[in-house]
Amino acid sequence: MAPFTPPAADAMRAKLLLAARDEFAAVGIGGARIERIAAASASNKAQIFHYFGSKEGLFDALFAQTVAETFDQVPLDPEDLAEYAGRLHDHFVERPWIPRLATWHRLERAGTTPLEAVVESQRAVVAEVERAQRAGVVPRSFRAPVLLGLVVHLAAFWSAGSPEFETSVPAVTPARRRQIVVDAVAGVVGG
Repeated sequence: MAPFTPPAADAMRAKLLLAARDEFAAVGIGGARIERIAAASASNKAQIFHYFGSKEGLFDALFAQTVAETFDQVPLDPEDLAEYAGRLHDHFVERPWIPRLATWHRLERAGTTPLEAVVESQRAVVAEVERAQRAGVVPRSFRAPVLLGLVVHLAAFWSAGSPEFETSVPAVTPARRRQIVVDAVAGVVGG
C-alpha cells in the first residue's frame, strides 16, 4: 500500500507551522519575521496570511497544535501523577521549543482572548483529574485545575530555569532532575 500523502494544502500548512515553531521559539512573536518563516518553509508571505491571517494567528495555531500534541503524546495517568510529570518532563527535555513557546505565549499573548482549542484540551485533562478525585484515586487537597497546573509546572521546572539558577545546580544530572520532578509531584499529591 502506498504511504498516505497529505493534500498539498495540509502539507504546506504543516511546513509553515514547522518553520514558525523554530522562529517563534527562538525570538518570540515580536522578533519573528514572516520573511524568515516563509523562506524556511519554501513558501511565501501570502501563504502565511492565507492560512493563518496574521503572524499572531500563525503563533496561536502553532501554540494550540503544540498543546494538543503534548496532551496526545503524553497521556495523563491520573493514578500516577508523579510518573506522568516525569514523562512530561522528558517530553519537554526532548522538545525544548515547547517551554520556550509557552513562555513567549505568556509574555506576548497575555490579555488576549484565550485560545479555545487550548482551553478545550485542558478542560478534557482537568475532567480526568476530577474523575480520579471523585473515585478517591487522587487527593482533593487542590481543585483539579490547580493540581494539574502544579503538575505541569513542576514537570517544566528545569526547562524554565534561568541561566543564573543553572549555575547553582550544575552537578544535578538529567536523571536526577527527572527524579526531583517525580518526587516533588509525589509530595504534592501525598504519595
